[in-house]
Amino acid sequence: MLNKNSARVLALKAICLVALEKRSLSDSLFPTYGDDLSFAKSLAFGSIRFYHHLNDIITPRLKKPLEKKNLDLHCLLVLGAYQIIYTDISRHAAINETVEVTKIIDKPWSTGFINAILRRVERDQKSIFESKHYSHPAWLVKKIKKDYPDNFENIFLENNRKAPMSIRVSPSINRDEFQKELGELGILSQASDISSQGLIIEDAVSVQKLPNFQNGSCYVQDISAQLAGYLISPKKGDYILDACAAPGGKTTHIAELCEESEIVALDSDKDRLQKVVQNINRLQLKNVTVVQGDATNTDWWDKKLFDKILIDAPCSGTGVIRRHPDIKLLRKLKDVSHATKIQAEILKNLWSLLKPGGQLFYATCSILKDENDLQIKAFLDNFKDAKNIEIEIPWGEGQIGKQKLPEHNFDGFYYAKLTKN
Repeated sequence: MLNKNSARVLALKAICLVALEKRSLSDSLFPTYGDDLSFAKSLAFGSIRFYHHLNDIITPRLKKPLEKKNLDLHCLLVLGAYQIIYTDISRHAAINETVEVTKIIDKPWSTGFINAILRRVERDQKSIFESKHYSHPAWLVKKIKKDYPDNFENIFLENNRKAPMSIRVSPSINRDEFQKELGELGILSQASDISSQGLIIEDAVSVQKLPNFQNGSCYVQDISAQLAGYLISPKKGDYILDACAAPGGKTTHIAELCEESEIVALDSDKDRLQKVVQNINRLQLKNVTVVQGDATNTDWWDKKLFDKILIDAPCSGTGVIRRHPDIKLLRKLKDVSHATKIQAEILKNLWSLLKPGGQLFYATCSILKDENDLQIKAFLDNFKDAKNIEIEIPWGEGQIGKQKLPEHNFDGFYYAKLTKN
């Protein structure tokens, strides 16, 4: 059984993975559920969520920078400071248990040093609380302030909250009955008024606790992402492309909304395509063809024009930071520029694969205008046979497409709908 110290060691490894190795905060670090593993996960995610603030607390309290071989101790200080500043863990336990980790990672010589810095953080709590900090990288603070001068503070606030767990109930199952079944298991939920299949779970649970999950009863998916299926509104005989489809949330939704439509799920990543296949199999869908290929070229295409195309474009992910807080540490401004170029290439390439009169849907989980309405405006300027169609749903704002900013029950998301004249 993992004890609290071991949980802190596991959390430390996860923080080092992101902050030092620049790798994603993958759920695979926490393969099993349990009280202490859940504790480890909450510590890791919280420390990464507030890393920029915690780093600015720790750094000036160091007499000199740590050597490269001891940067894991900087991450340990971040972990300790997170517990002191952002949790209700007793200050005594937060400091003492974090100090104990130095012995487990074979650096007992640093015990006094870690203790002294964390005691200083504890002593300075009042001034720390009074100083404003968005806990986002400087480039992203600047960009979001520029794009949303009136409500940037709310965006930062939402990004620093824990994301809700939402599920999409299979259309073959009555949502109200499924919600009742969840309630009987002690899993409380709220029905979405935007997605007719959506339920927002009050407290996140392991998918293994969801009734009949392995046999396709539901799919874990944010409410904003669930809208793709409804916007596409598949009909009998529709030939639909879902580009950049992995891991298959939108693909499977489109497929289950109309079993008499035909969907091609395209992605360039072989490993991620395996997840699409697994999800198709779990949901027992028969109308999806999985294809490995690059959406910026056509060497995978069978020359049959599509009725509808969904481009779930690669993007900065700035609308799902609360779900993936490591984005704050891993993304750079140059990544946004790179993403916008790829998005433009995909739009240009796939437009030629759409039937006249067909519809193209563009989606990102970003809130940056460069990737969203400005991208689509540029496309409309360059392709005179493209026409913007207003999206009529009580969700998001905008004239060219609709932008939803992150808020309690919704991830930040953008959708645009175009038709080919």
